[in-house]
Amino acid sequence: MKNKFAKILFLGISLFAFPLGVLGYSDYVIPGGENVGIEINSKGIMIIGFYKVNGKLNKGTPNIKVGDQIIKVGSQNVSTSENLISAIETERKNSQVELTILRDDTEKKVTLDLILVDGIYKTGLYVKDNITGIGTLTYIDPQTNIYGALGHQVAESNSNKTVEVKSGLIFRSLVTSIDKSASGNPGGKNAKLDYNTKYGTILQNTEYGIFGKYTSTFPQKELLKVASIEEIQTGKAYIYTVLNEEKIEKFEINITKIDKENAIKNIYFEVTDEKLLDKTGGVVQGMSGSPIIQNNKIIGGVTHVIVSNPTTGIGIFITTMLKEGER
Repeated sequence: MKNKFAKILFLGISLFAFPLGVLGYSDYVIPGGENVGIEINSKGIMIIGFYKVNGKLNKGTPNIKVGDQIIKVGSQNVSTSENLISAIETERKNSQVELTILRDDTEKKVTLDLILVDGIYKTGLYVKDNITGIGTLTYIDPQTNIYGALGHQVAESNSNKTVEVKSGLIFRSLVTSIDKSASGNPGGKNAKLDYNTKYGTILQNTEYGIFGKYTSTFPQKELLKVASIEEIQTGKAYIYTVLNEEKIEKFEINITKIDKENAIKNIYFEVTDEKLLDKTGGVVQGMSGSPIIQNNKIIGGVTHVIVSNPTTGIGIFITTMLKEGER
């Protein structure tokens, strides 16, 4: 399920050798459920679109695509919109500037024509240097302080490209209202962000979720055992999530299918809790990462909503997230 990033009020070697990271996580973790604010500063400046200058698109943009990341202007490295503006002014040669862009992990140099309008050089590019949104914390490993959230990657909405992390934070947020889901139209959580109360850093943004170090005081909760894939069954389970301010609530679901072959889409379920159905219509954006609990063990996290039927959703195995968090 894509997290909601648009509408926020503001989603050793011994006798045997083993691969590094195997069984690196704890058998017991702190379950999540908290709604968290998310801010990721990208490694480059993301190009998210183009605008017309003097009634036409910039002719210097054919070699530039939405999703490209500007990492250098001339000889200057850039990482913020402010850097970009300053570097263009000092590095431009007449009405042109050389950009180094990153596309699919490959660096490429392109020349951008600038257009002079009322004494100001225009690029014709819409750019963004960070992503802010909300989501749900899945777990904290009390032995390593590593946390996992979302259960899927954070992508820039215009290009659908995964955002490469330069730095990032998770922090406090309070759910203020819910836009209810309906068939063909998944709803979402709206939240107020408290940037002053930081919970941890973001070090990885992968297809399995966001991961980092939890730097705040641990929530006072009972530890839950991590379930192996073989222990997960169809039938009754629960999700933990927030619908109002910071109150974590437990809602019943029914697991209908378990897919051990897919990398991400593993736990198929339907929402059976009448309170959750009445309040949200099922699964909504911003619920991504909500931990799934069965037989008092943590088995996974919510990741997707079935848009045609938002009373149903999909989750990822907790062991997959834990292994990714240890990388």
